[in-house]
Amino acid sequence: MALAVARNAHENKANKIKVLDLNGISSIADYFVICSATSMPQLKALRRDIDKDIQNKHSVSPRAIEGSPESLWLVLDYVDVVVHVFHNDLRSTYSLEDLWSDAKDLTFELSIDE
Repeated sequence: MALAVARNAHENKANKIKVLDLNGISSIADYFVICSATSMPQLKALRRDIDKDIQNKHSVSPRAIEGSPESLWLVLDYVDVVVHVFHNDLRSTYSLEDLWSDAKDLTFELSIDE
């Protein structure tokens, strides 16, 4: 499911997409998906489209959605997968990748029809 979220974020023009494997490191979640948006409308679109895509493909709704586009940080909690969508201006402030530097950074390949 984490890779499906990352693909959806990519399709919605998110940048700096990271999938962190937290298995064996944290009980918070198995995976974090972290991505950035360049504007509030893009933050809204990412939240809407990721939620819709995961509901359609995995029949799962987030346990909780925290934040708002105005806060420049959204969190969608799918229990095993937690999605962090930051505005570009805020992401480096929290630097989740550094906080979870022990996590394996999963790479993913996207097939995109041009």
